[in-house]
Amino acid sequence: MLELVIKAALSYLLGSLVGSLLIGKLRGVDIRTMGSGNAGATNALRTQGKAVGLTVLAIDLAKGWVATAWLAHAALPMILPAAPAFAAWTMPVCGLGVMLGHIYPCWFGFRGGKGVATLVGVLLGISGWLLLVFLATFLVTVMIFGWVSFGSMLGTAAVAVAIAVGNFPPRGPLVAFALTALMLVLYAHRGNIARIRAGTESRAKRLWLLRGRVA
Repeated sequence: MLELVIKAALSYLLGSLVGSLLIGKLRGVDIRTMGSGNAGATNALRTQGKAVGLTVLAIDLAKGWVATAWLAHAALPMILPAAPAFAAWTMPVCGLGVMLGHIYPCWFGFRGGKGVATLVGVLLGISGWLLLVFLATFLVTVMIFGWVSFGSMLGTAAVAVAIAVGNFPPRGPLVAFALTALMLVLYAHRGNIARIRAGTESRAKRLWLLRGRVA
């Protein structure tokens, strides 16, 4: 149990290293005062260019992967491994911990990003198939509707469905992870949901294939 708690805390601290805010410190800017105000890769790309946007994406994705692919399985010095009943929860808890750190970073006043890039890294560490489910749903949604935010939410929901109906052990802990991650992503995108309903949400025009056909 102690191992689970420590790894969850370490994952949260890792998640609190938000790429856009770290780079912003070096550049003397706070991305939360720019563009959409979101401390994520999309806003970094729009306000600071491709190089910064891609760097932010790489950082936020990498920490999600480190939490689930490495930290969740790492042996901690002087800490006994968790019992099997708790060990099954280690990877899902590390995934949620790193996402919470990104959304509510302790190093940056608990105002971070929306957790999607970090979720992509988490999925990469858990299962390549789940990552493909997310990416396929995300891309199809953005190409049809043009909304990156909607693609992110629908992609996360698709992952939850895939885990619920598929064979991804440990099934129970991963279902709990997916549903909690979905709630986190939906809550983090509450402003986007309101703008979509109001018809004021910006679209990714380069990816939006059905522009002019969908209201």
